[in-house]
Amino acid sequence: MVGVASGSLGRLPLMTRTALARKYRPTRFSGLVAQEHVAAGLTGAVAKDRVAHAYLLTGPRGVGKTSAARILAMSLNCERRGTDAAPPGEPCGACDSCHRIWSGAANLDVVEIDAASNRGVDDARDLRERAMYAASGAERYKAYIIDEAHMLTREAWNALLKILEEPPARVVFVFATTEPQKIANTAAPVLSRVQRFDFRRIGPQAITERLQYVAKAENIVLEDDAAQLIARVASGALRDALSLLDQTLAFGEGAVTATRVRDALGLIDDEVYAELLDIVVEGRTADVFPFVARLVEAGADLIEFTNGAGEALRALLLHIVGAQAEGVSEVLRSAVRRNAERCGEGDVLRMLRLFGETEVLIRRSPNVRLHVETLLVQWSLLDRTVEIQAVLDALGVTRRDAPAEPVSRVPRPKQTAGASRAPRAAAPAPPTPGDPPSVTGLEAVWPAVLEAVGQKRRMVREALAHARPVAVTAHGVTLEVTQSDVHLQGLQQSTALIGTAIQRVTGWRLRVECRPDEQGETPTSQAEPQRLSRTGDQEERVKSWRAKDPALDTVADALDLELLE
Repeated sequence: MVGVASGSLGRLPLMTRTALARKYRPTRFSGLVAQEHVAAGLTGAVAKDRVAHAYLLTGPRGVGKTSAARILAMSLNCERRGTDAAPPGEPCGACDSCHRIWSGAANLDVVEIDAASNRGVDDARDLRERAMYAASGAERYKAYIIDEAHMLTREAWNALLKILEEPPARVVFVFATTEPQKIANTAAPVLSRVQRFDFRRIGPQAITERLQYVAKAENIVLEDDAAQLIARVASGALRDALSLLDQTLAFGEGAVTATRVRDALGLIDDEVYAELLDIVVEGRTADVFPFVARLVEAGADLIEFTNGAGEALRALLLHIVGAQAEGVSEVLRSAVRRNAERCGEGDVLRMLRLFGETEVLIRRSPNVRLHVETLLVQWSLLDRTVEIQAVLDALGVTRRDAPAEPVSRVPRPKQTAGASRAPRAAAPAPPTPGDPPSVTGLEAVWPAVLEAVGQKRRMVREALAHARPVAVTAHGVTLEVTQSDVHLQGLQQSTALIGTAIQRVTGWRLRVECRPDEQGETPTSQAEPQRLSRTGDQEERVKSWRAKDPALDTVADALDLELLE
């Protein structure tokens, strides 16, 4: 039995260590990572003695809002302000006042308030009364830092509104929040009485560099893959990244590797995502279910897995189009290179579209496993896309040459569902830029003019379908419009657009004039403009694709295909 000498417990040393997120909190504006616009604005305000009475600092968590508020309070109350020890607009960071503010110790002139637990009107009134008292010194400022400001009630904001309109001398309010829209909904008048600074989400590269700086200062061996993985998990929050590094350091000894980070944070290995890419691209549908079963058996978070699968597809798409994904391990990069040769960007885009449609459902469903399995099965069953020219070559169909201008091609009239395909009539030859302007030449390419107008304005195209050219001179064209004031007014307001379309198709630069057709027919079915709908819009885009790509048009005719988006 091991005993302990009497009184020895009182002599045991107390082991304390400051968390990295606190130890490496910036003490100057210049230390804020990726927030140069905020640093420049606040430094300039202090240096030029143009400090506002109230600031609103907004942005994601862990990007430096509270740190910036403390640095502002430090710079205003720094005991060495204006000396060589404190650059213009910056605190020295070493005097007693700076140390107390930076550490969050009790201070007569700087008060930090958590609005989540002090959100009522009584708390706001108390704050208002305390702000009326002068600072502890003639050259000092009273600074009130209100964190999580969006938690304040409407009544609390109303109680503060008066003092924000007419603040006492040398009093500064700093409100920090991650949800400024809630303040806009609760207390919109406050926003016009504060200066707002929006903090950016910190990029993975900036976080990686900061992690390596901290690791070097702490004599820690941090591998690049590990730093990039932590930066990716942190999602733009530097404070979270430092906390994750702290958590990883407590998990084992030696160098910090990517494997150690995954083990410490419970992340899914990249080998899993590499296997997923192989299963999906090779179309091994039967392997999906045992694959998901292994994840469940290992206790993996399927929502986290789904997000990682989306990132793996993104890396695959970037490689296919010739770019490079950042923060990708060599295992996953090898799988990306291997599978990029077996699928195209169209395949990956369709998988990503399915991912986007399913992601919200996966997050909200009580049966996550079923939706994940369904998504992976859909990915594995996707038919691979093929080049249209390969289909034409296999069919022995000769591809028609594409015209110089895609819109100059006269499109085929739209057929109704179930109608038999009629033989295509030969289209009249389009005019060349050297041809003189004529009604006959313009009528020959009128469908192409409609198409060119439709690419800019759908409603104008619908109205132009009720018009026809009746007179063409060297300088102008006259269009007659069926007896509809709606069509006529719309076209008279769009003559410049129509003239541009005519010039694009024919090369003729003509001034357009629209007049009513006194003797023309007025079919009842065309009396009103055609109502726009999602189906009609899709049909227009499909028609535009066929007009721009003769190969697509040819293969659609050869195989009697119905083109969808």
